[in-house]
Amino acid sequence: MTKQPFGPVMIDLEGLTLSQSEKEKINHPNTGAVILFSRNYRSPEQVSQLINNIRQARNGNILIAVDQEGGRVQRFQTDFTRLPPASIFTQSPSLAESTGWLMAVELLAVGIDFSFAPVLDIDCEISEIIGNRSFSQDYKVATQLASHFRKGMNSAGMAATGKHFPGHGAVALDSHLTLPYDNRDLQDIRDKDLQPFKQLISEGLEAIMPAHVVYPQIDSLPAGFSSQWIQKILRDELRFNGTVFSDDLSMEGAASIGDFPYRAKLALQAGCDMVLVCNNSTAADEVLDSIPVTTSNNREKRLQVMRGNPQFTRAQLIKNVKWQQISQIVSQYAYT
Repeated sequence: MTKQPFGPVMIDLEGLTLSQSEKEKINHPNTGAVILFSRNYRSPEQVSQLINNIRQARNGNILIAVDQEGGRVQRFQTDFTRLPPASIFTQSPSLAESTGWLMAVELLAVGIDFSFAPVLDIDCEISEIIGNRSFSQDYKVATQLASHFRKGMNSAGMAATGKHFPGHGAVALDSHLTLPYDNRDLQDIRDKDLQPFKQLISEGLEAIMPAHVVYPQIDSLPAGFSSQWIQKILRDELRFNGTVFSDDLSMEGAASIGDFPYRAKLALQAGCDMVLVCNNSTAADEVLDSIPVTTSNNREKRLQVMRGNPQFTRAQLIKNVKWQQISQIVSQYAYT
């Protein structure tokens, strides 16, 4: 039987084990990835088994992802090192690379391919949803620290995803709850918010996630649905040739676009390689069934790069001296 390529949709799961309907959904030709949340995690052993079952349910390629930035956004906590928020690294810049390695090596050891990290947003002291998830209010410092964090991820065997392009830090509203507007002009955004993206792209950044934010001086559509942002600025101007993941189409910042099949269609037309549909199983079914089943060599090549390359099993990792030392140091910063 021919193995299926990556589909263009990332879905989620209800709980700690797979239901029969979820197994069927995973094997849908339009499925390409699964994202896990806190509700899917109880222990390293349990999540490893869940991930194995996900891979067995798919006749072909599939990626497994999670949000494991640190600070407020860390889905796996019990028996994982508690990670500090990104802003802590301004106090200890040398820790950024070590923490990127630590985060990645722990996830890879249980079978996760990648975490949606690092956050490249510049904290403008406006956005509570970004806040200390940003490395710094200074774009030069943020760029340097994010670069070190990615280097650590890469050294562990994990690809990085910069988010939220072109920058979510200058709006007060939370795009999970509403649709924010950023009224700055393109030059202002270029001079500050785009700088971390520009630098990490030049260093080989593997993936990017656009923001559910409208920048009306540039386009009337949120960035994740805008060919102006994705094709002209990200692809053509910044010369990014990696994967573009949409942010979750279930967020209220995407609701103004239309129903779920239309949101997915528009995001893919704008240039996203993969769209996320989370916390709404009915919507995920609608999107999977609404998208024409097609193959894309470009999408396949880009998504292949997102595969994890684990260097340790979980048993090997917990005996590793480097991991023991870094885990102890990093966990102290998580509680400061």
